[in-house]
Amino acid sequence: MKVIAVFLFWVVCQTVRADDAAGGALKWLENMSLAMKTLSFQGTIIFMKNGQLDTMKYHHLVENGVEQERLTSLNSPMREVVRKSNEVTCIFKETQQKIVNHHPLDSSFIINMPRNTAGLEKNYQLGLEGQEAVAMLPTQIVTIQPKDDLRYIRKIWIDTQFYLPLKVEVYNLDGTTLEQVVFTDLSRDGVGTATPAAVTGDDSRFHTKHIHTSQAEPLEQAPFELKQWPPGFEPVFFIRNSIEKSGKAVDHLLISDGFATVSVYREAKEAQGIEGLHTLGSVNSVSRILGEQQITVLGEVPAKTVEMIAAGIVLR
Repeated sequence: MKVIAVFLFWVVCQTVRADDAAGGALKWLENMSLAMKTLSFQGTIIFMKNGQLDTMKYHHLVENGVEQERLTSLNSPMREVVRKSNEVTCIFKETQQKIVNHHPLDSSFIINMPRNTAGLEKNYQLGLEGQEAVAMLPTQIVTIQPKDDLRYIRKIWIDTQFYLPLKVEVYNLDGTTLEQVVFTDLSRDGVGTATPAAVTGDDSRFHTKHIHTSQAEPLEQAPFELKQWPPGFEPVFFIRNSIEKSGKAVDHLLISDGFATVSVYREAKEAQGIEGLHTLGSVNSVSRILGEQQITVLGEVPAKTVEMIAAGIVLR
């Protein structure tokens, strides 16, 4: 009986410890989300994506409650990306192109974070995995393990002083690294005077193209319907999107579970329609033809997820 009692006590202790770790991890994520919305800082970031490394200067500014970000490349091709709330401007200096994306979703360049963390633990197992130094600063590692095989594994290294995300990694279900974002240096000095600006001086020499010029519409206005998607995903917006001067209508529905996002696009089928699965790093997409419509489902999720969503799409 003593052996059984000791065993039961051990099980209870392990359960309490796991619950404490999950609660602690959730608090770290909530503090990080708040820090990203309220603090100004700058640094150098390395992006590892699709087998390529890209080093960029990063500025983050919060002014009058409006969040702004700027990424400036340090190597060719020279470019700059600026986000002011939900408007993203891309400047390609060598080709003198400027693309302005009026996006209904306000999302950081570093990491997607749920607007509401209350239901996060229904689909992810959150945990704490010790501390490490990143950019010579102490960080707490937070693990985000999906409870199914329909989304990726994530780890976030959160600065212990200001709760800023200094490193983010995305892993495939087999544990291989798909994507990495890491600061090599970070500073909070002198940021408040540096307002991000994509182009200084006269920018009339840039050829400008606007994307997502339409406003979000009710989901019921979508000409297609999603019959199935992974638990935890919710509609974020639907827009009848048009690229300026192209005259081509492209409907766009975005769904998300907070960390992972999936886009569904509908457009008129061209002479040669596209069908099948395509993979580029962490992003999978599947295309199918429905009557005279071309449907594409694309997202930073496993192939199984986009295939499941695409199979359940019907035209209204």
